[in-house]
Amino acid sequence: MDIQTLIKNLHPLEIRVLRSYKPAVELTSEKLQKELSYKEGHANQAFSWLSGKELAVVVRKEPHTFYEITELGKTFAEQGTVEQRIISFLKTSGPAFLPQIAQSLSIDNKDVGSAFGNLSKEGILAMDAEKKASHTGKENTSRIVIIDALLKKALSSPDGMLNHSDLNAQEIEAISTLAKKRGAADAAFRIVERETVVYALTKEALEVEKALETAGITGDEIGSLTSKMLATGEWKNASFRGYNISVPPARIIPGRTNPYVSFLESVKDKLCSLGFEEFDGPLVETEFWNSDALFMPQFHAARDIHDAYSVKNPTHAKSIEEPFLSNVAAAHMNGGNTGSRGWNYQFDKDFTRRLILRSQGTVLSAHQLAKAKIPGKYFGIARCFRYDKVDATHLSDFYQTEGIVLGDEVNLKTLLGFLEMFAVEIAGATDVKYVPGYFPFTEPSIEVHIKHPVLGWFELGGSGIFRPEVTKPMGIDVPVLAWGIGIDRMALMALGLNDLRELFSSDIEQVRLRKARY
Repeated sequence: MDIQTLIKNLHPLEIRVLRSYKPAVELTSEKLQKELSYKEGHANQAFSWLSGKELAVVVRKEPHTFYEITELGKTFAEQGTVEQRIISFLKTSGPAFLPQIAQSLSIDNKDVGSAFGNLSKEGILAMDAEKKASHTGKENTSRIVIIDALLKKALSSPDGMLNHSDLNAQEIEAISTLAKKRGAADAAFRIVERETVVYALTKEALEVEKALETAGITGDEIGSLTSKMLATGEWKNASFRGYNISVPPARIIPGRTNPYVSFLESVKDKLCSLGFEEFDGPLVETEFWNSDALFMPQFHAARDIHDAYSVKNPTHAKSIEEPFLSNVAAAHMNGGNTGSRGWNYQFDKDFTRRLILRSQGTVLSAHQLAKAKIPGKYFGIARCFRYDKVDATHLSDFYQTEGIVLGDEVNLKTLLGFLEMFAVEIAGATDVKYVPGYFPFTEPSIEVHIKHPVLGWFELGGSGIFRPEVTKPMGIDVPVLAWGIGIDRMALMALGLNDLRELFSSDIEQVRLRKARY
């Protein structure tokens, strides 16, 4: 492309950058926002266009980590952390049982247990022969003092952020116990990772800038005529951008099914042809069905990513169906009739009624176990919600295809056959591998991974054989195969896409133009 044609195709955002900076100057999005009054999106778009024309190059990328205070962190800063509140309570009331502390302070049992564990290790709290916790008289450790200072510092910060590079080693160690990247609803800080991309104009940009100056193009030319310009006469002294009337118009397509919807229907058709029955359920679930019925202990760290979104009103369901509540509670406390020793803790029947947005498709399987036929094959496509950092393979709300197979003769080999079907026949992957995994509700547990031509290896989903602690409380006494496959990720491979966000873009033309392989 000759230089005259090039300058005609430059956008004002690009022109202003070319006219304002020399090749030796390092440029960032923040610099353009400050000096050219660009919005962040405009700055990034200008860099993208200039890079595509080889007028700008990436000099380096600088990663940054920040800690953003959450709503829970703000509560801690104003009212004290769980540890601080427990210490104050015991200093005032004297020795008390952990459940009494939890009830008096309106704190979950698992949070009280975790806090007591930390404080007992530091010698601040102790437990007597009666299993009562008490304050030893020891002063607060430096960790507690530092945590309190960090919370108050973040609360007073205009953006609620603490920069990792501004913290010393002790502060970093302390804040690491309070911060999470995902599932940060019960964390005081959310880890925010950002990257500053530094650009510089190329030598070719200098020649283009001279051509722009010769042509009298500043980047301030008007692109559209408004009624205000006509009314004031402002248009008479204005310079207007040229219009390229040879640009082809956007392709207009009559009503058609969304490619992703077509893919979902093809998965349903495939499973139904294999004799599966479809199940479904509500988006709002209780902690009981979402986690407790799946033998996930109420104090377990594995639940951190499963309670990101709770319902504000009402907060709890009125009741849980019997005999499932009693059976599951017994399985947690002492194993019940499952042959297990359980998790050996006091099951909280109030917490189990808490309402949350469904965080995993396996909740549908838990419901189905209570009414399943033996032998039987069931599946569902469930929309799930979790706090997650959005990228090419992660979304904060996503779809899973969930399935169970019940029968006396099903085994691990049967499960591997189904996983291969999902990976090869539905997703269209050619490279597949199986990796041992851990889920509280299955044993053994297996993850299936596939290799994407651009993104490389990523997990397609998890699977396993339900533990007796899951099946027997629901009245099932035969092996049950279970899987939860990321159907969005299967579509990523099957539709030839490189980013999950393309599935939910308002512009689906590029998705339509991809060659579907299903």
